Amino acid sequence: MTTALPPPVEIWGLPLAPLTLPQTLDLIDTWIADRTPRYVITANVHYAMLAANDPRLGPVTRSAALVLADGMPLVWAARGRLPEQVAGSDLVPALCQRAAERGHRVFLLGAAPGVADQAAANLRARFAGVTIAGTLAPPFRDLTSVETADLIAAVRSARPDLLFVAFGQPKGELWVAEHFRELGVSVTMQVGATLDFLAGRVARAPRWIQRIGLEWAYRLLLEPRRLVGRYFRNGMFVARMVLASRKT
Repeated sequence: MTTALPPPVEIWGLPLAPLTLPQTLDLIDTWIADRTPRYVITANVHYAMLAANDPRLGPVTRSAALVLADGMPLVWAARGRLPEQVAGSDLVPALCQRAAERGHRVFLLGAAPGVADQAAANLRARFAGVTIAGTLAPPFRDLTSVETADLIAAVRSARPDLLFVAFGQPKGELWVAEHFRELGVSVTMQVGATLDFLAGRVARAPRWIQRIGLEWAYRLLLEPRRLVGRYFRNGMFVARMVLASRKT
């Protein structure tokens, strides 16, 4: 079973799907029923910057079943062609709620030791009946071929319908694109800091701050040392993209 997608909207080199959050949830439901392995990219400004500078990410982006606009600057740059931001930090809990309602199995992979386990416990408390098929937190270093094979085998044996990967950018997207077929999961997503949010390790901005597109500023206030360099580079990238679009 397949569902036709509307044509993507090209923003800063990314083929972004013009979907709302409810439409995305419905689409992923059909993919879970279809049982064909696919992967989804939630593309924020940082991913757009990385993709513009890392030739490895071009094939990764083009091979994704879905690329979502996880960042208000991308939505603003679309000038009305994208209906809304679909943030991974909103999509993942919404998918877990549906998983509880429809019997889908969820696997949490990555983040720091203990984060996935705490996220799983919080999801079980939040969504009664959700099945967390497994959690794993492999070391941050590059895995050996044997470790990778063991990890893939562990995921496959858990038989998840949804696999949420928190390996960081762009490592997570590259790893998912390389292994999603071997994993055999209907839908795999690299989810960035979402497991930290779900575990309560990092606080999300209040909803009104999210709505006006300033969640990045809230996170910068919470973690200035870790994020100031990244957000400065992101800001310079956005400025270049805006200037380039005005020239054309």
